[in-house]
Amino acid sequence: MKTKLAVLFLGAAVISTFTTAAAASEAPFVHMAVQAADSATIVVNAPRGRVDTAVFGKRPFMRSPRLSPDGTKIAVMMTKDGVDFLGYIDATKPGSAPVFFAQAEEFREAGDRTIGSWRFVGNRTIVFTVASREILGGRRSDVLRLVTYDLESKKISPLAWDGAGGSGAGILFIDDEKETILVSRDVLKEMNYSGNPEVIEVDVRSGKFKTVMRPNVEVRSWLVDGKGVIRAGVGSDSDSGKQRLMYRSDASGIMKTISNEADATFTGTQIVPDIFLDEPDMAYATSNKDGFRKVYKVDLKTMQIVGEPVFGVKGYDIDGVIANETGNALAGVSYTSTKQRTRWFDPRLAEVQKLMDEDFGRGNAQILSTNDGDTKILMRIAKVNAPGGYYLFDTETGNLNLVGWAHPVIKDFELNPTNSVRYKASDGMEIEAVVTYPRNRPTRRNLPVIVMPHGGPYGVRDQEEFGFFPWHQAMAELGYVVIQPNYRGSGGYGKEFVKEGRKPNGYGLRMQDDLNDVLTWFGQTGLIDPKRACLMGWSYGGYATARGAQRDPDKWKCAIAGAGVYDFPMMKAYDTRAFGDFGANFQATADDLTGISSARNTDGPWSPILIVAGLRDARIPIEQSRTLVSRLKSSGKKEGTDFRYVEQPKGTHNLPYEDVHIEWLKEAEAWAERFNPAYIATDPDKAPPIGVTLAAK
Repeated sequence: MKTKLAVLFLGAAVISTFTTAAAASEAPFVHMAVQAADSATIVVNAPRGRVDTAVFGKRPFMRSPRLSPDGTKIAVMMTKDGVDFLGYIDATKPGSAPVFFAQAEEFREAGDRTIGSWRFVGNRTIVFTVASREILGGRRSDVLRLVTYDLESKKISPLAWDGAGGSGAGILFIDDEKETILVSRDVLKEMNYSGNPEVIEVDVRSGKFKTVMRPNVEVRSWLVDGKGVIRAGVGSDSDSGKQRLMYRSDASGIMKTISNEADATFTGTQIVPDIFLDEPDMAYATSNKDGFRKVYKVDLKTMQIVGEPVFGVKGYDIDGVIANETGNALAGVSYTSTKQRTRWFDPRLAEVQKLMDEDFGRGNAQILSTNDGDTKILMRIAKVNAPGGYYLFDTETGNLNLVGWAHPVIKDFELNPTNSVRYKASDGMEIEAVVTYPRNRPTRRNLPVIVMPHGGPYGVRDQEEFGFFPWHQAMAELGYVVIQPNYRGSGGYGKEFVKEGRKPNGYGLRMQDDLNDVLTWFGQTGLIDPKRACLMGWSYGGYATARGAQRDPDKWKCAIAGAGVYDFPMMKAYDTRAFGDFGANFQATADDLTGISSARNTDGPWSPILIVAGLRDARIPIEQSRTLVSRLKSSGKKEGTDFRYVEQPKGTHNLPYEDVHIEWLKEAEAWAERFNPAYIATDPDKAPPIGVTLAAK
């Protein structure tokens, strides 16, 4: 390691273009210069005029690139004309066209398949997951399978489908030298189905496989060490909530239960090993025992934490650990403060991260994938207000080559600035919010605002980023300040903060107050005009939006709700069937489920509300939105005036398709403009013209 580190290029990274032919064909008309020069001379121009809202609904042009072990090829998903293609790029031939071998069909109809994750196994084979949305037991479910692409023969083959049940694609371990993988899969043999997975070893070249661990009635997921030995299993009881951890010291041992506890707080108090160390019965794991999640060393014989924390971040939880190349030590820890970061313990990767932080700003470069030996490193470089691009860094030459942009139109344009602000709720609690400021407005005074609560709600949070769904950027581009509050119950701020949201007066009550308090606090700063405010959200954010329209119509000029829960007694019955008595309590934490349900309280004044729902939503049944609409009508609300309902026949919960995603954003734009226009006659400025559209070339 020290010898390799000595040749690491420590000067300014040299930027050169490495874009594929497909990437070049997507170039928009707005100019951007990236030349062979040091980073200080890179010219990045923000687009003139306004970026049309539909642009923000485009799929990423390139995503999740993965390097081959020898660093010569990059497996990647790329999009053209709204269709995803899986392929690979020859990293030894800059500018060459990608080789596509699979089109990712969408979940448009039951039975269609789409592509999930992908990666190399050895240097000759790409293994990827296909998912098929089927109707199983009266519910929409995803059936998962593995498929291989042979780079030499150009053939695509199913991998270990024989005998697989609903999930046959859980890769636990990869041996690049032997070209084998360990796969966890449900079992369907002789028409007998077991949801408790077995583990098989699969040769990805021949397709042959053998069972190495039979199903265990107590285990729903298996854990493997860095040598490919199955060391532990985790299972849970959906009614009692107890999570069982079974463990053995080595391959010859018998699995024994070492913990079996329930977490009534739903904050993840149980300890599960993440990295098995070479020290006997020792592992790295995360725990929030002291309030915030940190990394600890754990004795798995006694389940006792050994010594002080290995790593933690003041005031924030860590997200997870990253194992080294051999899987037996800590290479890094990922965490989110105001944005996602990684603390590298591996000295080589730490040096690379330091170099990139110096050139591009701290945290703007993220290491995504490396080859064996870490001489070739794939990374994403982006500021928080730009989608950025993927780059390949050669540590031995110092060359940093652009592989492709994340967004097909916006590329690396810097749009609306974003930062984090802490505000005080009305009960004194401090809450962090992500604020995005409209770049085209000359002053930051008395501006209209969109408050955008995130989904979840528990364990999820917003951060400074452009993101996969840049709705904050879309609405800020229209001229609104967008505020994304990490209300109590959000993840990342310690277990006590989550528990505050889970109190009986949290869901639909105090958590709603946190949204209202945004208007008071930011109104007092002079940034926003609290009388020009709308709510907008999806999933839990859709619930909170509708609840705000019903509970606090005097505060919100309009509401834009997508895929929300509106009738909690109905939803709890559904969740009880799906997740058991214990699991159903994850969402429904209030004492009065009827009182917090907007669909049960449709009489009286409401803010005008847009309701959008996907017919194929596998998480929130379409009956939730249809029930709300029916009861609004029964209460005398007029469609088109008091509310608008948009049902997307091919929409799902996660908006994976460009057309339904764009429809959501364009409907939101129109509703906000109708009831809370971004520009009014008394404003000192006017709306800029549209300068970038989907047709831009």
